[in-house]
Amino acid sequence: MIKHFSFIFCFICATFTYAQTSSKNILVPAQDSIKKREFIKHLGNGYLPTKYFNFDLRYLIKYNQYEGIRTGLGGVTNNNFSDKYRINSYGVYGFRDHRFKYSIGGGFRLAKKTNTWINLNYTDDLQETGSTKFLTDGRFFQFFEPRLLNIDLFHKLVTKSINIEHQLNPKLLTKAELAISNIDPTYNYGYVLDNSIISSFHLSTAKLSLQWNPFSRFEVSGGELKETKNGYPQFTLQYTKSFKNVSKSDFNFSKLDFRTIYKIGNENDGISEIVLVSGITNGNTPLTHLYHAYPNNITKETIMQRFSVAGLNSFETMYFNEFFSDKFTTVQLKHYLKPFNISEHYKPQIVLITRYALGDIKQPELHQNVTFGSLKKGYTESGFEINKLLFGFGLSFTYRYGAYHLPEISDNVAFKFTFNVSL
Repeated sequence: MIKHFSFIFCFICATFTYAQTSSKNILVPAQDSIKKREFIKHLGNGYLPTKYFNFDLRYLIKYNQYEGIRTGLGGVTNNNFSDKYRINSYGVYGFRDHRFKYSIGGGFRLAKKTNTWINLNYTDDLQETGSTKFLTDGRFFQFFEPRLLNIDLFHKLVTKSINIEHQLNPKLLTKAELAISNIDPTYNYGYVLDNSIISSFHLSTAKLSLQWNPFSRFEVSGGELKETKNGYPQFTLQYTKSFKNVSKSDFNFSKLDFRTIYKIGNENDGISEIVLVSGITNGNTPLTHLYHAYPNNITKETIMQRFSVAGLNSFETMYFNEFFSDKFTTVQLKHYLKPFNISEHYKPQIVLITRYALGDIKQPELHQNVTFGSLKKGYTESGFEINKLLFGFGLSFTYRYGAYHLPEISDNVAFKFTFNVSL
């Protein structure tokens, strides 16, 4: 893991160097029309802008247990290309599974005032089993994704989708999607359905997602609506329905997912953050679409063998593939203490953390060739982080206790790096 981490660290340095070099040479025409502040903002969002096309830094290089090193190129057209149409695509290659993955799509705007877009996409890629994504989530960029380094449970996903996004009002964003997917787990798995076992399957789904930020502030700039201040709490709600026998779909189930984020305080004096996530499924739901509560601990014997990078909202002491649920709730409490004002550019910060997860599953016997536990007794961990000690790096210590405390004390401990960089 340390070897992989060193590799990623070298990549981060190389990315900064490349961005600086490109900004002086390749991107001179683009910088003529983009202010320095806007260029930094693009870079902070994970884009390297050119005149008509913004390269997406998320696809340059990643690492996980199934693909090994994953590298490629991707991006999206910008407003210089068109403010009514956009094209987005990426292509990547995994050096361990020796397979290309790609996506190609585009969209056209129906109404500028309400930011209404219709988008079409075709994607052939991998997705982490048990993960849930909200359609309305904004773009989030990290130089590297800590959890991704250790994930080994993926399923192949070939999806054709069409969606529409619409700003009902400045504080309420909606997005709806219709999708047809072919799913093939990369691990040995079968689901007992109608007295037979299926290992790969088809899904036809409809999704509706709502993002409501009642206390945020917005303004119209350049004819477009932009958020000028994040207000809390924020609420996200998403409903998913899978239809059996529609376009050869094998499963009939529904999912309801909810998330709220609440922050109080300010950066100078300290911030308290509460994140509540909940979900429930009903019907025949395969493992790929259950919930895993975002674990981030690899199954190794010693603490140092499990030494890796802590995630932002993951359970650091929960082992990968240890629990799956068809209904669950997680609550995460963080309190960011006032940063130590050692110097103008060196301000380490302590963060106190407690996480709790509760869940259950009705018929685990339907899921063949996999073994996992239930969260019905309640899972608890607490710890702290010391962030920004050196070049954005820090340390994290978390301890697992309560109903799922393990016999060996060391198995309950997670000691990891943290990484926080802002541009």
